[in-house]
Amino acid sequence: MADSPTSAIKVLVIDDSNTIRRSAEMFLRQAGYEVLLAQDGFEALAMISDHRPRVIFVDIMMPRLDGYQTCALIKQNPVFKSTPVIMLSSKDGAFDRARGRLAGSDLYLTKPFTKENLIRAVVDYTRPLASV
Repeated sequence: MADSPTSAIKVLVIDDSNTIRRSAEMFLRQAGYEVLLAQDGFEALAMISDHRPRVIFVDIMMPRLDGYQTCALIKQNPVFKSTPVIMLSSKDGAFDRARGRLAGSDLYLTKPFTKENLIRAVVDYTRPLASV
């Protein structure tokens, strides 16, 4: 039997909240994705190099290296700059969204997120480009 189309897709979830990491992991695994977890930006940067996830979800408010800084570092790396980075935050203000865009984020999701929000984001950013 062939693997499902989602099984080869690695998704990284970076959040200092164990509850958020586990919720996202459960939703994404149920949809058939391979899920990697990191509790902060420093841990995530090493994982990104080693595992090359197709989509990265990053919390904004984290100790040591926040989500904006983590996103900017990912996007400044020529190897990973095209990897979609999706911000996760309980902040929903225009300033926060703008700051996320300035850091290079591809999408901004507010918490609490739903299973549908997460899956839709992964599907949207891993869909093969249609030939023109």
